[in-house]
Amino acid sequence: MEDHRRNAPPHLTIRVARRNDPVSEVTEVDTVRAAERYPHVIVRGPVFGFAEQRPADGPAWRLLDDVDEAFPQHAREALNSHLWTRARDETAPGDPLRARLLAAVRTLENEPVDELTVDRVRYRVVRGDEFARVGPDGIEGPRPTDPDEPVAAADWRRRRSVPRRTRGLLLDHASPTGIMESIQRMELLALRYEAPRIPAEVRADSARAIETHPGVVLLPAAFTFAERRRSSWEPMAALQPSPHEARATLHAYLAEFLPQLEHEVSPEDAAAYARAAEEFRTGPRTDEVTVLGRRFRVIRVERMIRFGPDGPEPPRPTDLDPYGPCPIHPPLPE
Repeated sequence: MEDHRRNAPPHLTIRVARRNDPVSEVTEVDTVRAAERYPHVIVRGPVFGFAEQRPADGPAWRLLDDVDEAFPQHAREALNSHLWTRARDETAPGDPLRARLLAAVRTLENEPVDELTVDRVRYRVVRGDEFARVGPDGIEGPRPTDPDEPVAAADWRRRRSVPRRTRGLLLDHASPTGIMESIQRMELLALRYEAPRIPAEVRADSARAIETHPGVVLLPAAFTFAERRRSSWEPMAALQPSPHEARATLHAYLAEFLPQLEHEVSPEDAAAYARAAEEFRTGPRTDEVTVLGRRFRVIRVERMIRFGPDGPEPPRPTDLDPYGPCPIHPPLPE
């Protein structure tokens, strides 16, 4: 193995910066307390997105979506849409850039490629791992320092435009981070799939990734809600950018969707779920609901992306990818 002790490459460099502003200090303390209360990490599985590397950003990569897709092909289709939209909105027929963008779109319509270059910009489908922290009282909920925008109970049903903290994020493995984030990244360096229920080839791929992509970058936390089952917590909805959005999703699930999705829910039980949802919405702010013996909790979900010498990890050969590419947009005049 090559000795990098004197001049470590970016994907092996973790720079620690002490930040003295009050917000950073409170966040550091909050992170320490969370590590004490929830010392264990459980890996849920992979998530996918796409990123770009522009010459102006040097070796860094910029995420262009939320990195929350379940399959690599979903991320390829999102990249397809990104390039097609650029061609439609930023170019005109006869423009050489339009021809190059649409050539990339055609490639994505016919081949399951995870990387291509258009006009000196590299695009890559990237892979992350989704995980949560657990302790004696179960899975971790939102932290006091997590960005949140609670609204009045009367406004819960209104659609809001909440900033996505992952989209547009610049991934630079060697950029300085706070003390606790640096410690967390070091703790996650050896994280891999180990449970016997996971197929052997998936475990082998996971162990191999530690060698090929030994660096780790953390993404901003996201939120959803989970239901307590016999011995675990089962996430029940898509990731949301803030705790409040996850609370609103849990409210809608109890009040509207659960009686429709589950068979044999009596009118009396449906009314009980609706009452619990309203008490959750109008009462003192909480992140947990218990109704008819069922326990639901708003939870905090973290994600990490592995980094190697050439940037973020792409999909692995053993990642589930159940369907292939196809055209998803109408042709544009060239």
